[in-house]
Amino acid sequence: MEKFVINGGKSLHGKVHISGAKNAAVAILPAVLLSEETCVIENLPNISDVNAILYVLKELGAKIRYLDKGTVEIDPTNVNSHIVSKQMAEDMRASSYFLGALLGRMNKARVAPPGGCDFGVRPIDQHIKGFEALGAKMSFESGMVDGKAFALKGASIYLDVVSVGATVNIMLAAVKAQGLTVIENAAREPHIVDLANFLNSMGANIMGAGTGVIKIRGVEKLHGTVYSIIPDQIEAGTYMTAVVATGGEVLIDNVIPKHLESISAKLKETGAEIEEYDEALLIKMSTRPKKCNVKTMPHPGFPTDMQPQIATLLAIAGGTSIVTEGVWDNRFRYVEQLTLMGADVQVDGKSAVITGVDCLKGAPVKAVDLRAGAAMIIAGLMAKGITEVEDIVYIDRGYENVVEKFTALGADIKRIPIIEPRHIIVKNA
Repeated sequence: MEKFVINGGKSLHGKVHISGAKNAAVAILPAVLLSEETCVIENLPNISDVNAILYVLKELGAKIRYLDKGTVEIDPTNVNSHIVSKQMAEDMRASSYFLGALLGRMNKARVAPPGGCDFGVRPIDQHIKGFEALGAKMSFESGMVDGKAFALKGASIYLDVVSVGATVNIMLAAVKAQGLTVIENAAREPHIVDLANFLNSMGANIMGAGTGVIKIRGVEKLHGTVYSIIPDQIEAGTYMTAVVATGGEVLIDNVIPKHLESISAKLKETGAEIEEYDEALLIKMSTRPKKCNVKTMPHPGFPTDMQPQIATLLAIAGGTSIVTEGVWDNRFRYVEQLTLMGADVQVDGKSAVITGVDCLKGAPVKAVDLRAGAAMIIAGLMAKGITEVEDIVYIDRGYENVVEKFTALGADIKRIPIIEPRHIIVKNA
């Protein structure tokens, strides 16, 4: 058990290097199962979600070899199991991607429902709809999702809602299916494009990734590849927001500026100055943030994974801001933690009305999920006094070397063990 201790009130200056994208990595790693040869994945972030998926791959029979920092060689040729148990899946949202990957490889899969952060219902009905359209028979038994098919065949699939998870899973199941698969109302996120590029580098035939219609013509087999994962837009956005919240000037290195357009646009509304380069952004902030309204939407809209961070920034903005959650049902659970630090936030259904206060004050708080945990770090950095953030296991799921990176920018943040109080037994005299 560990916690972060943050002494706030210090502006951020310097340069931060952004790691590989978590959301791309957790889709690409299961996709390696579809190859008949060894794959080398570069720019992998060293985070607990990635380590958990590598553990699952190893348990399924894959050989894992670490070549260098952020580079892993995976040999899936001896994978002989189609079962991902509850114990292996319970801490990962992305465990469901093994359904599509194993169906695509073996025509059968038995996977526990996804775990991970808890900020709303996680139905996989669109995943199931896609698998069944491809010819799989799906069932739920003993807390596991089962899928079996004699042979997967291409189909036209219209997603009732834009779903990143369903889009990924259908792509994984369809790349080796017979014939043409068309996914309509598909998710357009950068990690969808990255997954398609990875699969195509192995010999898949995927067109339209990044648009609302993805076409997949099945191939008989996929070969090995060497592939580098894209930079993490959410990690980049988190550091950008922290600079605006604390003031300062930071070069955000190893990014794709186009992926950050919706985030940059909102931060500019709050008063930030942002200069774009080929693979970097320079962000400056020297005044109190201005109010702005934000609504999260599927890409290319403002990402839901940045909602807690920008809401935390707006807690000290001048005036009243409204943040509306357009993706998840219950992503304002962190607001209670912000109010412990003096924030004025009123939640009404899927909207939060945020009246900016002069400053936040340090307090003991908790990370209630991954991105909310990042928001608590930002809150601590801009608050007066000491903030202690517990339950940081959530933060470690998606942020590599977060203490080291913020410390290099001038923040006062430390990771320390939580010492459990001793129970003193008083004997009767």
